[in-house]
Formats: sequence, structure tokens, C-alpha cells
Amino acid sequence: MAEFSWDVRSPLDRVLAVGRYGAHGDAGVTLTEIRNFDLVQVMARRGKTAELAKAAKVRFGVAAPETPKAVGTADATLIWSGPDQFFILSKGRKHAMAALAPLRAGSASLSDQSHARVLIAVSGAKARAMLAKMSSIDLHPSVFAVGAAAATSMDHTSVTLWRGNDQADGQAVFNVLVFATFAESLWHTMLDSAAEYGVVVGHSEDLA
Repeated sequence: MAEFSWDVRSPLDRVLAVGRYGAHGDAGVTLTEIRNFDLVQVMARRGKTAELAKAAKVRFGVAAPETPKAVGTADATLIWSGPDQFFILSKGRKHAMAALAPLRAGSASLSDQSHARVLIAVSGAKARAMLAKMSSIDLHPSVFAVGAAAATSMDHTSVTLWRGNDQADGQAVFNVLVFATFAESLWHTMLDSAAEYGVVVGHSEDLA
């Protein structure tokens, strides 16, 4: 019998080449694929919204988002993904499917999305300008502050977008979560949109 093993690869593995692209000079945009994360979608069962909210508060110490925003905890981020539903983004399997039995106990339906989505962090002085080419969301800091989130589209592709914590230099960080099957197409569009500003491409296992 032939021996084999699953080789888990990023959906962007074929097209992501680490390096510098586009205009010369200081790069205005940084595109970083975040790899090896745990992502679980949580959806309240009918009539169980309040029960789920209580269970989430007990587990994470914060209320699950009921409006478009992302809420950070010590080891996870809860991201609104629609009415009565949210994502749990984390690392290290602490909040993976197997660890979330208390939420499954009658109040919620859970779906492991860890390998079904691609996460891209967008930062840099021209990050907003680049994203404005692809989305109608107003990303001005007075409107889209740290923690703001949206279920929207980019280049006709459905995404979940949220603003993470600013970098040490004060630059904003925007996180884009996209279905794996559409990730390669969206990645090419991002590179094309960022080229005029100069773009640095990379990947990381650290959540932005």
C-alpha cells in the first residue's frame, strides 16, 4: 500500500513571491498573508442569541460583537460576520473547533473555516488609497476606527474586512478575510492596485 500524507499549503503558495514590486522608492503598501491560524464561524441557533452571548462572555471575557466590529482578547479576536454570527480568530488550537464545546452546547452552530479562508493584512501609508480602488467602504480613520469591521466586497469578491491595531509607527492595519477559492484572483488585483505606490510582499504566522 502506498504511503502518503496531506501537504497543507496556502492557496496563495503558487502566486505569492516574497519581495518588492511596483514603483521605486519607499513602499507605500505592505501585503502580508497570515498563515496557520484557527478560524471558527459561530452562528446562534434560533432563539438562542442571548444564550450564546452569555457563553461567549464566559469563555472570552468580552461580549461577542453584535454590530460590525472586531473585539480583541488576550488570545483571540471576535469578528462580526453578520446578524447573530461572528468569527473566532486565534492561534495554537486553544480556540479551535475541538475546544469550543461550551459554545456548541445547544446555543450555536459552529463551522471550522481555518482552511477555507485566506487572511491578508494590508498596511502602509497608501493602504487606504489602495483599498479605495477595490471597495466602496469609507476607510477614513474618523469613520473606520480601530476595531471597525464590515462584510463587503472587493473586486466583486465577498470579504470580511476589519481594522486591526495600528503598528508601532502609527500606520493603520486592515485585515481582509476571503474565501480560499477566490484568494488568488483577489491577490492579483491587490498587487495591481498597490503597484503605483510600491509594495512589499511577504507572509507571516503572526496575527496582525
